[in-house]
Amino acid sequence: MKISEIAELFGIKAFNSKNDKDIKWLLTDSRNLSFPEETLFFAIVTNRNDGHKYIPELYAKGLRNFVVSEMLEEFAELSEAVFFKVDNTINALQNLTAKYRSEFSIPVIGITGSNGKTIVKEWLYQLLHRDYVVTRSPRSYNSQIGVPLSVWSLNTETQLGVFEAGISMPGEMQKLEKI
Repeated sequence: MKISEIAELFGIKAFNSKNDKDIKWLLTDSRNLSFPEETLFFAIVTNRNDGHKYIPELYAKGLRNFVVSEMLEEFAELSEAVFFKVDNTINALQNLTAKYRSEFSIPVIGITGSNGKTIVKEWLYQLLHRDYVVTRSPRSYNSQIGVPLSVWSLNTETQLGVFEAGISMPGEMQKLEKI
């Protein structure tokens, strides 16, 4: 998805990018940066950590595209950075992925429950991958963040998606359903 399309999705009408790059990778963990020029980082705030504090380090490694819930003073020094300011970065991640998912008209199998999701997903993959090009959740990516990251891996070759979704808090399934 192009940066300009992401800006439009986030409701940023006056977006002007000299370099309207394609975003191929979504990042929520700064330790996993691989392709900085094609990556969009979501600065997620949790009880234990704040993704905003990793932005200068990621910028130094060549990353230029960020989704933030607050603009910190030190971001002014990052002259080549593109910042998308949103109210909630997890919601933005989910909305972006839901839009991306809507571009594919392929069957998707969603697996949920309190136990056995990963085993069932892997079992289905083993049964289906010889007949279909299957995109599936890596490991146990079944959270509010993991599901969007998994679904983002859909591509034009994919014929079938198999994703697991955990439900650990009230309302979680409604948020993941659109993805």
